Amino acid sequence: MTDPQLPPPAGAMPPLPPATSVPQDPASGAVPPPAYPSAPPAPYPPAYPSAPPAAPPGAYQVPVGGYAAPSGTYTAPDAAPKPSGFLGLLALGLSILAAVVMPIIGGVSAFEVGHRIPQGFSGSTGDLGFLSPARDQVLWTELSFWAGTVLGIAAIVLGIIAIRRKQGRGAGIAALIVAVLGAIIFFVAVFTAFAVGGAAGYATFTT
Repeated sequence: MTDPQLPPPAGAMPPLPPATSVPQDPASGAVPPPAYPSAPPAPYPPAYPSAPPAAPPGAYQVPVGGYAAPSGTYTAPDAAPKPSGFLGLLALGLSILAAVVMPIIGGVSAFEVGHRIPQGFSGSTGDLGFLSPARDQVLWTELSFWAGTVLGIAAIVLGIIAIRRKQGRGAGIAALIVAVLGAIIFFVAVFTAFAVGGAAGYATFTT
């Protein structure tokens, strides 16, 4: 016996560790292999985005670098179409007929009435028989008056509509002004022509 605290003699074998018993499977009687620690999983390479799928043959492709900018400035088209100015022009045309053409016709007829009846209304006896020498001219004067009245009213109505709907607003305003002045122009032209015609007829009548 040697003292356990003393070093072993030279050439002596080191003591072997105590053997451990391996548990056996009671069913099969086989000895399972010793368990080893599993190795850590290998790192996966980083995932890169896959390339986009190719366009089918015949499909339109965007040119490289994008679309070229259009030359010049681009102005957006008007959302609403511009209204027509025909209504205002029509009202202006009717007002010109009422204020210019009808006074001319009425003035010429009134001149002939005054020339054929130089005594004027002073020779009347309460009836219209004194107008018989100038029957046709009186009729033309009356027709020009009523025609000018109808044309003036139509011009005023169409001018108001044109202003409200903005279909030739400037022409509609001008039509209103001309139509209102047309009545004044007509009476001034007729009475002036009648007076001039009466003076010319009276000079002829006295000689």
